[in-house]
Amino acid sequence: MRTAYSVETVRAAERELMARLPEGALMQRAAAGLAAVCADLLGRVYGRRVVLLVGSGDNGGDALYAGARLARRGAGVTAVLLAPERAHAAGLAALRRAGGRTIEITATAETDKTADTAKNGDKAKTADTAKTADTAKTADTADTADTAETFETAEHAIRNADLLLDGIVGIGGKGGLRPDAARLAAVADSARCAVVAVDLPSGVDADTGEVRGAAVRADLTVTFGTHKPGLLVDPAREYAGSVRLVDIGLDLPGRPVLEALQHADVRRLLPVPSGESDKYRRGVVGIAAGSARYPGAAVLAVAGALRGGAGAVRYVGPAGDAVLARFPETLVSDRGPQQAGRVQAWVVGPGAGDDASAVAEVLASDVPVLVDADGLRLADRDAVRARTAPTLMTPHAGEAAALLGVPREEVEGARLASARELAARYDATVLLKGSTTLVADPGGEAVRVNPTGTAWLATAGSGDVLSGLAGSLLASGLGALDAGSTAAYLHGLAGRFAADGAPVGAHDVADAVPEAWRDVRDLDD
Repeated sequence: MRTAYSVETVRAAERELMARLPEGALMQRAAAGLAAVCADLLGRVYGRRVVLLVGSGDNGGDALYAGARLARRGAGVTAVLLAPERAHAAGLAALRRAGGRTIEITATAETDKTADTAKNGDKAKTADTAKTADTAKTADTADTADTAETFETAEHAIRNADLLLDGIVGIGGKGGLRPDAARLAAVADSARCAVVAVDLPSGVDADTGEVRGAAVRADLTVTFGTHKPGLLVDPAREYAGSVRLVDIGLDLPGRPVLEALQHADVRRLLPVPSGESDKYRRGVVGIAAGSARYPGAAVLAVAGALRGGAGAVRYVGPAGDAVLARFPETLVSDRGPQQAGRVQAWVVGPGAGDDASAVAEVLASDVPVLVDADGLRLADRDAVRARTAPTLMTPHAGEAAALLGVPREEVEGARLASARELAARYDATVLLKGSTTLVADPGGEAVRVNPTGTAWLATAGSGDVLSGLAGSLLASGLGALDAGSTAAYLHGLAGRFAADGAPVGAHDVADAVPEAWRDVRDLDD
């Protein structure tokens, strides 16, 4: 299982380890791993042009030491120092000894007074300029250069680089990049060089995944010790590119902030029938979905449920004929949820329109319940909070925003906080769908982040399939957190298999779930 820890936990683990190591040893471990990844990315190091964007503190030190290692292997390394007076002294000296050159951009006194304070490494530091710097100098000359000429020199180096290392701000940074850094990050974004972020792309929030201003867009992020939540959660995840974890020996106690299931984890959770199983022992899932206007939602929810491991599916609602026409094995009833027969879990809401009665009946049951789509709007919050059996809610960002009473953009920009808040308000497990699907438990356990999926899953009916799949896993005996995260994993994998780089329909995703299931089960020990 991939895990991510908070900045506070990482910092504490770093301090504990540094107390047992020679001075500077931990940074050298990080720099060695960073340089090795960069060398692998370059293929041939000798003669390659490398630019370092260096801020103050330890993050910049990592970049400088890694740059020194690359310079000793024959790379031409240029460090652009955005806070020369606060650059990591030992790292800078190492780079210069290895033959690296520097370009220094110095903030004015006026901008020093107005700059925000950001934390990077173990010290609080004044952030980079809030206005274009009036003066700059290069380390190769003692003469003061015009600011525009200095920026032009830095921008020219970036545009001609093979690789750029982002060491501007570390994991303690808050808010977007300051103007000077943002200007150079924009040049890097338009350049042809590969961009590697040191620990975390500068400008994103390590703990929340939020991006509140300009930020570096990396092709690859090399992170140290453990993943940070922002590397796994959008919108920050989009800035991180691929992520490579370098082990530096941290001992991380307690539970992580985030967990991401892998194939082996999902395989352990999947229900597998035994020789003594029958359709009722495997679980029966009830689907209360669809309407005269939206019969397809019922069909797709049933499609997902039939492929989710339960032994039987009961359907209740006005779309019985459509369901039977597609899936004759479904047990159909028109007498309402309370009279439909015994089930081990319910799915309610997809395509339900304004039928609040079915939602109320299902919430009054004593079995696990999944609430989706229209059911989220129709469900009474007090009724959800009063339930003793598990409840799994599966909103997309727009539905979550409506439930929280905030704009959709706020949910999309703060997905982790939104999922946690919704789980707390309803005392229910929340599966927040989207570019990063999150599953948050009301008990404050680690939030699960789903690593599978494809943008092609953004298609009508895809969520109905997911609801049926998760409901079936609930009926087979999984808890709400495990059922939601396992269903999201299989659903995302099925989406990849079904799409294969081309547009896909929700029914194709349902049909691909068995392939995803087999792919997980066939994992070699």
